[in-house]
Amino acid sequence: MKQLSLENELKSNAYPGRGIVVGKTPDGTHAVIAYFIMGRSENSRNRVFVEDGAGIRTQAFDPAKLEDPSLIIYAPVRVLENNTIVTNGDQTDTIYDLMQEGATFEQSLRTREFEPDAPNYTPRISAILSVEDGGFDYSMSILKSNNGNGDACNRYTFDYENPVAGEAHFIHTYMHDANPLPSFEGEPKLVDTMDDMDAFGDMVWNSLNEDNKVSLFIRYINIEDGSVQSKIYNKNK
Repeated sequence: MKQLSLENELKSNAYPGRGIVVGKTPDGTHAVIAYFIMGRSENSRNRVFVEDGAGIRTQAFDPAKLEDPSLIIYAPVRVLENNTIVTNGDQTDTIYDLMQEGATFEQSLRTREFEPDAPNYTPRISAILSVEDGGFDYSMSILKSNNGNGDACNRYTFDYENPVAGEAHFIHTYMHDANPLPSFEGEPKLVDTMDDMDAFGDMVWNSLNEDNKVSLFIRYINIEDGSVQSKIYNKNK
């Protein structure tokens, strides 16, 4: 698979929707996480990311303008022991709760399907990364309708063991802007990373469509000692 420029992928797509990037820095010392949300409606755009313990949650920027919170207010990032869970919906909690009971990442997601927002049927995208004893691996998942058929759910899981320095994988909800919105297709895209967290975060944020971007979360985890650095970008301030 050819490695793509994440910057070019983002700049060339006005509406990838919500996206997850997971990988390793070029120097091999840190695991990289990026999660962004975008919005076309006033309700979707009326959000910010806020810290919530070791993770984050979405919150209405102007509570008076909040309409249906069911698909837009959730915890995108939660931490369970040495596992960091990243998703685009409340399946974060599903994974967190069921893994505590002994289920795997993939088994937990078998209890869920795409979002009930016909005709888009927004895919549920999820990732989990484990950093322990100087090692690092991750998995990504997408639950999507069968080519827009809301009666059928297609489930895909991708596992990445011993990730290569300088490589990451990028999965997002929509192929591009349209009505209805077409679900992501294929494997997560192989993209590049950076050693510097601030430079990487600024690149991602500045590459997202100015009208549609809402929030971005960046986290770098030291693979050797597990220490964490994070940064939040919010359009609404």
